[in-house]
This record gives sequence, structure tokens and C-alpha cells, in this order.
Amino acid sequence: MSNPADIAANPYKRDFPLLAANPDLAFLDSAATAQRPAVALDAQRDFYETMNANALRGLYRLSVEATEAIEDARAHVARFIGVDDARKIVFCRNASEALNLVAHAFAPTVLEPGDEVCITIMEHHSNLIPWQQACRAAGARLVYLFPDEHGVISEAELDAKIGPRTKIVAAAQVSNVLGIENPVPAMARRVHAHGGFMVVDGAQSVPHMPVNVQELDADFFAFSAHKALGPFGVGVLWGKLDLLEAMPPFLTGGEMISSVTQDDAVWAPVPVKFEAGTHDAAGIVGTAAALGYLEGIGWDALQAREQALVRTAMERMAALPYLEIIGHPDPAQHHGAISFNVRGIHPHDVASILDEHDVAIRAGHHCAQPLLAWLGVESCCRASLAFCNDVGDIDALIAGLDTVWRTFNG
Repeated sequence: MSNPADIAANPYKRDFPLLAANPDLAFLDSAATAQRPAVALDAQRDFYETMNANALRGLYRLSVEATEAIEDARAHVARFIGVDDARKIVFCRNASEALNLVAHAFAPTVLEPGDEVCITIMEHHSNLIPWQQACRAAGARLVYLFPDEHGVISEAELDAKIGPRTKIVAAAQVSNVLGIENPVPAMARRVHAHGGFMVVDGAQSVPHMPVNVQELDADFFAFSAHKALGPFGVGVLWGKLDLLEAMPPFLTGGEMISSVTQDDAVWAPVPVKFEAGTHDAAGIVGTAAALGYLEGIGWDALQAREQALVRTAMERMAALPYLEIIGHPDPAQHHGAISFNVRGIHPHDVASILDEHDVAIRAGHHCAQPLLAWLGVESCCRASLAFCNDVGDIDALIAGLDTVWRTFNG
């Protein structure tokens, strides 16, 4: 591809079977789940057709190959987020489970009455409710970081909220509603200065930008495969090895043990200690293939294309007098997600009418009700773009929004 920002051309849709089979579909909901490239689907199918066996539980060839495939994928995931030790990668069902693992297994080892856990008002419920529960159990206090009207958290707000009582800061690297990137390194620097820990929800960042957990200065980092072109049902938790080793398991049973007696059990080493039950081995292999596909595109090309898409979409949406864009006015701050409302029309009606015209967006509270309440809206629409979109998808969105407005206003 000569110019990755040429959004009139699209060399990518043919790589995605669902998009290739539905050329009239404008899929603008990648923040909820990405479409899958054929290489990821093929990797899953290949696993079942060539090495389908229960990993870790057999000494025969198929089981050994399945085990090796999982460990190869674990190493690939580690490299993808800048990690040199694959033992620090724990496979879960999704980012929600990974964050719950930290909140329920790690937090009780460090939280005491009077401590504080600091999160942003922008958090997805998966990185909010676990901390409500953890604070309630420990007698700790949940503190919120609030951004300005554009979604930017200031240095002053960080200084005011992250202090000597702060034991944990947990934040999304990128907001799933506003699309804005939070200042994670600045958060980590402050909480570490007070002896605390940094937990990062990377569900919305991993599909859109290179991530290096060392540069973020994180202690834990979670993401879901399905938002990064991989399958449903696979999540990743990275944690510092000493912290993972000190934590008790979150789930028990299956291969997460070293030995068991009638009265006790000895846990297996990290990461297996946290991987109770049977792996989704095919899904894990598919995850590695999906990440490999992203790497093959290259971050420079991917980001240039996504920025061109978001900029074009926001410019054309801003020209609609009945539409309000929520969040930062600079398209470069949106990282794929554009939230908006159509004046006087409920978001569910907007999404339903757009769907009649093969435009798929998300409408509702986006699992971020405290943020929407703070913004003063009950719900909103969200169009989320990815590199596999093109200007035709934006054309369809704008035409669809015009139809929505005329449907209600003549």
C-alpha cells in the first residue's frame, strides 16, 4: 500500500471474511469487538484439525504439540507488549476476568483500612466494579480522577488525588467512550513515589497503538483478544513476577496445582497457578495469529490510516448542525472512538435506523455509566473506526445520520 492514509482505497477488507462477504456493511463498532482476519480464524481451525488435545495433560504427541502451541503464543503475546519473560503472561477469559483477578487476588494482599484506590471517572465497569468491591472488603476508599470538558486529566488533578494514602491506581490507557489516552506514566510515577501500584486496562489501547508495559511503568496490564482481532473468550493479564508469585490464586482446580492431598494443596508456579481448568487453546493460538497480523501491517501505517479516518469522520460529522460530538475537538485524541448524540433523538433510535441502512454503531451507556452521568447524558451513540474501514463507511454513516434526522424532522 503506497499511502496508508489513503482511506479511499482499502486493501484490508478482503482479509476479513465477514467484511468481504458483506461489502455493503459499514461496521463501526470495533471498540466493542473487532472483526477477525482470516489468518486468526485459520489458526483456530488448524489447531482443531491438526493438534486437538488437552494441553498439559498428556504425554502423547498431540497433547505435547497443543502445550507447545500455547507456550509459543504466550511468548508472542509477551513480545507484543514489550515483555521478555513469558511467565508473566496469564491467560484469562477476557480483560474483565484479568482485572477481577488483580482486584480479588492482589488487592487484599496490600489494601488496609484507610487506604485509597484511585481510578478515573472514565472507567469501563470492568475496571470500576472490582475496585468498589475490593475497597468495600478492605475498608479502603475509592477516589475518582475527573478530566476537563475534553476528557483530559490534568497534572493538578493527579497531584490532588494520588497521595500518601493511595495504594493502587487503576486506569484505562484509552477510554472506550471518549477515545482519549490517559496519562498512565504520570499516574504510575506518582503512585510509585508513595509505594503503591499501577493497574492498566489496555482493552482499548492494544488494537490502536504500540504498547510497552515497561514504558508505561505498570505493575499489571490487562487486555482482551477479541478487541485486537482475536477470538472471543481469551484475555491477557501481565503482571510483575514478584507480585504474581506473592498472590494467591483466583480460581482453583485443574492444572493450577503442583500437588494435592486430602487436606491441602500446593500451587503450580506462575503463570499456571492462575490458569485453572482447560485452556481455550485454539483461541490462544488464534490470538497470537491476530497479533501477528497487526504486526504485519505495522503501527505507523495503522495509526496513519486510523487518524485519517477519524479526522475525516469528525470533520463531516461536525458539519451536521443537529449532531453533537462528545469529547475532545481534536481528532488525534480519539483513537478510533467517536461518541456523539443527535439532537432530540434517542441513541437507540439512531442506531436502529442506521442498522436498516447497513451501518453498525453502538448506542447506550457503553458500560461507563458514571462517566455518562458526569457528562450529563443518559446514553450516547459511538462510531468506532479501525484500519479496515474506509471513506465509504464514513459516507454511509453520514448518509444514515441524514436519514435519521429526516425521519424525525421531515
